[in-house]
Amino acid sequence: MRIKVLKSIFVRDLKKLKSEIESYKNEKNIWAKDRNITNSAGNLCLHIIGNLNWFIGGQLGDTGYIRRRDLEFSKKNVSKADLLMEINKVISMLDNALDKITNNQLENEYPILVFEKKTSTYYFLVHLTTHLAYHLGQINYHRRLLDE
Repeated sequence: MRIKVLKSIFVRDLKKLKSEIESYKNEKNIWAKDRNITNSAGNLCLHIIGNLNWFIGGQLGDTGYIRRRDLEFSKKNVSKADLLMEINKVISMLDNALDKITNNQLENEYPILVFEKKTSTYYFLVHLTTHLAYHLGQINYHRRLLDE
């Protein structure tokens, strides 16, 4: 039951991420920065994609994903179509990876140390949903402020 709830939250918010990226009227504005807005929506989108591919796909789904976190914030001008395609791939990866997790695995320690102390896999997956939601909100504000 908990996996089903987590999957529904991840998919709901990733679909909303797609909607936000699709809603940019001017594709160049996806990569815009202004004064105190230091991360573009494009870089936040790449960060979400890399984060989920690494922490869920690479660590729980055995996808073999290797994270290049620096590129999540330095890569520029990825097309809207490519961002949307990558979001779709993350949705598919989540579906496959989370289907493999048992209730017992949720109670086990997450495979790698992320915070100052070990957490359960369930705790860390909940954390990842809030991380996604946080950056989704930033992208929404970015779009409304900088896409004319």
